[in-house]
Amino acid sequence: MNMHKIYSRPRIKIPKIKMNRIGIQNRNLNNINGQKINTNKLKIIMIILIAFFTVTTILKAVYPIFDNLCESKAKSIATIISNEEATNIMKEHSYDELFTIEKDTNNNIGMIKSNIIKINEITSDIALRIQKRIDEIEKDNIEIALR
Repeated sequence: MNMHKIYSRPRIKIPKIKMNRIGIQNRNLNNINGQKINTNKLKIIMIILIAFFTVTTILKAVYPIFDNLCESKAKSIATIISNEEATNIMKEHSYDELFTIEKDTNNNIGMIKSNIIKINEITSDIALRIQKRIDEIEKDNIEIALR
C-alpha cells in the first residue's frame, strides 16, 4: 500500500483540446448555408438567452411567494378596517335602538323584537364606511428578502 496516496479512486483523464493559430485567429464559423457567423455575436446572443431564462426562472419561483404575501397583507388591512369601522359605528347606537324586550306581568321576558330597519341601516353604513376607507388607502410596498 502506498502511504503517499491520498485519493485512491482512479481519475478520469480528459484529453486536452489544442487549437492552432488559424482557429484562434479566425473568429468566424460557418452555418448550414455556408454563410459565416461571427462568434462574438453568437456569444452575445447566448448571454442574452441565458440571462432571459435565468430571470424567467427566478420570477416563476418568487411569484407565488409574492402573491401570498400580497393576499395576506390585503386581508390584514381589510380586517383592521372592518373592526375599526364596526366599533366606531356601534359606539353611536345603543342596544335599545336595535332590540325591544317585552315582558309579561310577572316581569319575565316574553319576547325580544329586533328593529330590522335600524339593523339594516347600521349594516349598510358599516359596509359603506369600510369601502370608503379601503378606497382611500394608497399603494403599499411589500418586500421579499432573497437571502
